[in-house]
Amino acid sequence: MLAIQDIKESPIQIINHPILEKYGLTLQVKRDDLIHPVIQGNKWRKLKYNLLHLQKSGLEELVTFGGAFSNHLYATSMACKLFGIAGHLIVRGPELDYHNPTLKMASACGLTLHPVSRIEYRQRSSPDYLLRLQAKFENAFIIPEGGSNHFALQGIQELATSLPQSDYIMTAVGSGGTLAGLIAASKSSQVLGVTVLKGAQYLEQEIKALLPNDCFNTWGLLHDFHHGGYAKTTPELLSFCAHMKEKYALPLEPIYTGKLFFAIFSLAQQGYFDSGSVITAIHTGGLQGLDGMRYMQQDHR
Repeated sequence: MLAIQDIKESPIQIINHPILEKYGLTLQVKRDDLIHPVIQGNKWRKLKYNLLHLQKSGLEELVTFGGAFSNHLYATSMACKLFGIAGHLIVRGPELDYHNPTLKMASACGLTLHPVSRIEYRQRSSPDYLLRLQAKFENAFIIPEGGSNHFALQGIQELATSLPQSDYIMTAVGSGGTLAGLIAASKSSQVLGVTVLKGAQYLEQEIKALLPNDCFNTWGLLHDFHHGGYAKTTPELLSFCAHMKEKYALPLEPIYTGKLFFAIFSLAQQGYFDSGSVITAIHTGGLQGLDGMRYMQQDHR
């Protein structure tokens, strides 16, 4: 059986693009999408130390949460299969379409799906609800939605220490866990997060809550590149993603990574970065999200 430590470090890709050359910028891409075909990117980084803790605790089961198309559930399902862990997924329902690619993956990997109402799902962070859940699954380790907890920060900090020297570290931001880990471990780089949700200003406080009290590193959130909101796209964004894959062998999906790289090139053209700046962008994986988007666009009547 594959061991957690067998998952290797990801490579760096340099993007040579006319826009970057015009403004004197170097763009390094940390290709975390290449860590593993399924458990990849920030989902693996967040899961790694959660799974190591589970194993050290002598537990053999986990419980976690997500929507029906969650990248976290997708990666967790394969991790459970590879590492011999029994998994229970609390899925926002109440009705589930078992033909959707994420839930098909979970079922194929042997995980048990527990659909709940949206009202119950909102309690997923409530201490009382978590106590009841722990009583139901006595021998399971509960991992929060998206995997974001202090174990997750260990994985993201490990990512940060593997990065080459740069002036900026940039990543797409959904829940803020990945950005918080990068901020905490950053030594001299400015860390910037591109939010993929509309109206996500609340994330600033949530990220601060994850940071150690003695963290004074420079960071910021960019809110102008959500293209309409979570899982929303524009023709311009879709065209950009297709271009980057065709010309630079950089596969992107328009939910997270596409918005990140679109922001980088837009900011470059706006003169946001000083000439000579080195930017390291984190490719957080999530390419399976393309399957979910295509499925949602189909008529399933």
